[in-house]
Amino acid sequence: MNDDRIRIRPMTLADCDRVAEIRIGGWRSAYRGLIPQSYLDALDVAEEAERRRTHFSRADGSVVNLVAERDGEIVGWACHGPYRDGEVRTGDAELYAIYVDPGRYGGGIGDALLQESVLRCTAAGHARMLLWVLKDNAGARRFYERAGFAADGAEEPFEVDGVGVPEVRYARELPGA
Repeated sequence: MNDDRIRIRPMTLADCDRVAEIRIGGWRSAYRGLIPQSYLDALDVAEEAERRRTHFSRADGSVVNLVAERDGEIVGWACHGPYRDGEVRTGDAELYAIYVDPGRYGGGIGDALLQESVLRCTAAGHARMLLWVLKDNAGARRFYERAGFAADGAEEPFEVDGVGVPEVRYARELPGA
């Protein structure tokens, strides 16, 4: 029996390999044409999985990693925590990452992960949630705008293999703020 429901749960150390696959698949899919192809081609799942394990094992509890499961398979990942203004953490929340298995786009997985992150940030008492998105990533920008986020005018340079890839910041007031 197939269960189409999406289950969101905290990520575990055992999830790092699958999260790495999803993250790299997401980069290769979403950033094609926006980031140098040579960089995307060089991404290595094993290295990324090891990076995920290192981050996860050093966590101090301030960063929340969530995975989405459908039919017992991990199909998405999101990560949020305190907003970083340089090296300083502020009282705002930041969505650091959200990726869905590219073969599962359009199935509500990203929405479910984002809603859970917003709920958890609201429950933690944050007044607003911020995120950075590639300026030319029109699909991601539409996704965030549908979820109530809006560009707030902040822009940051981001460089990949010597190519400038600007990011824009999006913000959303959280309930009870």
